[in-house]
Amino acid sequence: MKKFLNYIIFTTLFFLSAQINAFDGYVEISPAQPTQSGDKIEVLEVFWYGCGHCYDFEPFINEWLEKKPDDVVFRRMPGIFNKNWIPHAKAYFTAEKLNILDKIHSSLFVAIHEKRKKINNDRTIQKFFLENGIDKKEFKKIYQSDEVDTKIKQAYVMGQRYKITGVPAIIVNGKYMVSGSSAGSFENVTKVVDLLIEKERGGPNTD
Repeated sequence: MKKFLNYIIFTTLFFLSAQINAFDGYVEISPAQPTQSGDKIEVLEVFWYGCGHCYDFEPFINEWLEKKPDDVVFRRMPGIFNKNWIPHAKAYFTAEKLNILDKIHSSLFVAIHEKRKKINNDRTIQKFFLENGIDKKEFKKIYQSDEVDTKIKQAYVMGQRYKITGVPAIIVNGKYMVSGSSAGSFENVTKVVDLLIEKERGGPNTD
């Protein structure tokens, strides 16, 4: 992990080109990036627990999820812009590994942004998990694991490949990035996502 932190601090990665389609409300990612959804269309949310805008976006993406099409796979990826974002990313991947994302994800947002708790490092994140009924030994085993460290590195690299400059951001099928700034509002983000899903299906009037 120490080497990876140095990698973030001292290494400049080659940024992939992106074409802004301002009128359509999205940024085209070039070249397109691989997905994890097989034959289905992938919708990926990139976020950070410490981000107020990400917290504000939660009701919009949750409403969209209630009517998510069957041919669409939704997943989340924590953004990592600097080393201070790593503990929150580790919290997400730890909860994912423990199969408790449904319990932890929204609760962590609420704790930080509504209850104004300072949960931003390994110690306070451990305390938060323990307060939510997670065994200390089991938490540390996953949180400090090589598996989580690997996912952290992968998330950082993918964020660079998507050329993400802010969160929340939605990546549609590895080809398009949608944000509040590109779409004009959070409400419009999900509308643009739906149009891009139709575009990926090869539907009418998508060119």
